[in-house]
Amino acid sequence: MGNKGNRSRRYTEEFKRDAVALVRSSDRTVTEVARELNVSAEGLRNQVRQDQVDRGQGSRVS
Repeated sequence: MGNKGNRSRRYTEEFKRDAVALVRSSDRTVTEVARELNVSAEGLRNQVRQDQVDRGQGSRVS
């Protein structure tokens, strides 16, 4: 029997862009947005960091 808790999910690029946009446009933390979307906070945080790098805004998430 497999452990579903360790299974990685794949999300569309559109979903990732929308999730990052939600973090950027709200006063909520990455953790709060991740919880609302039922995704990993660590994964969303990585997407937000990558978006910042892609925009030339450094590599830190506030």
